[in-house]
Amino acid sequence: MSKVFGTAFERVCDVLDRYERKPDNLIPILQEIQEVYSYLPEDIMTYVATALGISPGAVYGVATFYSHFTLEPKGKYVIKVCDGTACHVRKSTDIIKTLQNELGLNESKRTSDDLMFTLETVACLGACGLAPVVVVNEDVHGSMNPGKTKALLTKMREGEVECLNI
Repeated sequence: MSKVFGTAFERVCDVLDRYERKPDNLIPILQEIQEVYSYLPEDIMTYVATALGISPGAVYGVATFYSHFTLEPKGKYVIKVCDGTACHVRKSTDIIKTLQNELGLNESKRTSDDLMFTLETVACLGACGLAPVVVVNEDVHGSMNPGKTKALLTKMREGEVECLNI
């Protein structure tokens, strides 16, 4: 197996044991495993399938059906940029381009090499009055522009995102 096994793997085994290795508990099992790794590694999904006595395809099917599961590693900071109508009209695409340029990302590469940042574009964050909106993990930042976005990145890199009030 791959490098994903170790202390985190012991936690996976604990999760499986807590849910009595019952296939009916697949969704909460995958939710807890994703908390351990920040995504669902392929090797771990295969192990879960074996431990539950179901096919790897069944596990993969559940993991790809529900949008809250991810099969790719995410960064420490998940940055969601709204590109809904209100945000798009107020130039959210400039914010997306700024983030891509600053972080070395593009449409197919959404997580930085150092696993610090993941960039996601979303259809609506429900904060149209604050457009354009950027959400970092759970923190909402409204009325953003490229300059404020660069300042936010600087603060995140310094580990001071909580102290920033943009």
